[in-house]
Amino acid sequence: MHLIYRLLVIVLVTCLVAIALPTVPAEAQEDGASIHLSPSSGVPGTEVTIYGYNFTDDEWVEIYYDGSLLYLNVDGTYTDAVKADSKGDFRVTFIIPESYKGEHAVLAEDTEGKIASRDFRVRPGLTVSPEEGPVGTMVTVEGRGFAKDETGVEVRYYINDNYEVVVNDIEADENGSWEETFQIPSSTRGTHNIRARGDDSSLAAVSGATFRVIPEINILDGPSGSVVDEPSGSPGESITMTGSGFAIGERDIKILFAGAAVVTDIRADGTGYWEENFEVPEMPIGTYSVTAYGEWTPERDITALSFEIGSGLVLSLSEGHVGMNLTVAGRGFATNEDVNIMYEDSEVATATTDDKGSFEISFLVPESKYGSRLITARDDEDNEATAVFTMESDPPDTLELISPADGDRVGFVVRIRPQFKWSEVSDDSGVYYSLQISASANVTASGEFADPIVSKEGLVGTNYTLEKAEALRYGTYYWIVRAVDGAENAGNWTAVYSFRAGLLPLWAFIVIIVAIVGAIGAAVYFFVIRKRIYYY
Repeated sequence: MHLIYRLLVIVLVTCLVAIALPTVPAEAQEDGASIHLSPSSGVPGTEVTIYGYNFTDDEWVEIYYDGSLLYLNVDGTYTDAVKADSKGDFRVTFIIPESYKGEHAVLAEDTEGKIASRDFRVRPGLTVSPEEGPVGTMVTVEGRGFAKDETGVEVRYYINDNYEVVVNDIEADENGSWEETFQIPSSTRGTHNIRARGDDSSLAAVSGATFRVIPEINILDGPSGSVVDEPSGSPGESITMTGSGFAIGERDIKILFAGAAVVTDIRADGTGYWEENFEVPEMPIGTYSVTAYGEWTPERDITALSFEIGSGLVLSLSEGHVGMNLTVAGRGFATNEDVNIMYEDSEVATATTDDKGSFEISFLVPESKYGSRLITARDDEDNEATAVFTMESDPPDTLELISPADGDRVGFVVRIRPQFKWSEVSDDSGVYYSLQISASANVTASGEFADPIVSKEGLVGTNYTLEKAEALRYGTYYWIVRAVDGAENAGNWTAVYSFRAGLLPLWAFIVIIVAIVGAIGAAVYFFVIRKRIYYY
């Protein structure tokens, strides 16, 4: 029993001595030299301070990370070693290089062979650049300290209490590093967490990053919906503005144009986004500030937009016919200046702007070809605006031929000058008529004669008598007519009518005259001259 008690006492004393002794680090320490790391864990890129003790006095010490010599930044210059002081102590700071997660050896060795080492635990973490901006900002997220060649990494962007996976299927390299870009989704103002996880790294194990959303306003291009870099427009034009990065459901948002509210009572949605239309106010040409503010978003937090007001025209009707009364309203011109109104290349009116750079004037649309016609307004300071007026393109109806009727004979002999008559048609742009006469009934695909001998354009009445130079010889002829309006819209040619000019050809008429003269002469001879001869 005494032997057992003695053994128990020895074991107890040994344990007490062991507890009282200072803990010896697991890392290698030689000749009393030691190092301490602060901090002892972190993500790659962490700034770490090494405290060295009991190295050789006034000797250089080299620092290694995973067996590779570190080049330390000392007072702005790079060196591969640090010098211990007269007590053999030193302090130096370095940045943890790219490395995968886990334990990595940091070793210090002086020129006398004294060595000390400690492990630095690398943890995965994220960095984001830039760290703030409006919704839609393209950011670069870098992952460092993940497992070597880790797969299945996804990045989450947190919006309120939910998150959106913005990048996935990322694969780290052999150093546990990766880099991706994504666009900040619609989200409210303030700080939003960015987290990541992978097949070997849990969400809790990864040090996240943050992005601060700042409110922003933009003006969109109507047709494409893209953001306009240099917004502009003319008074009366409808403009679409959007706001992002406002507070959740923020109310009482106002749009200010040149300091005056143009829209009020806007409310943001659950992501701080809103969209609203406004009309450019009636103001002279120039550059104006456009901004917004809300219940919780002050005007000073918004970067105002510069909006360029330019000249613009509005027509009372975008299409019509010749002779109609057309009103042109101009906005965004210089104040109190004369403005010339041009229809194509012809001046049709002159106006004077008011103190807001606006004017309004009417004119009669002149004769012009169907289709798009350009209307231009230009003031004395060469501010200019255009609008397009569409001239009607409806052709007049097809008319009917009256005389000569189909198959009629006109005239007697020599040169015939018949009168041609047709029915009347009407058109808003006014009507003119075209007449063709031909010795052949051959027509082209468009209905006109292939070889007309008479072709008259722009006839204003519903009849036409041939002039002396156009008189017809004896023979068969054909005629057609069509209506053309003041916008050069041509109706269809009529069906072809034929007529015969003259009763006899000239030679037959001469023969008849000669025969008649001969008969008269013979009669005179037999009944007058011969009778006298007989009596005498």
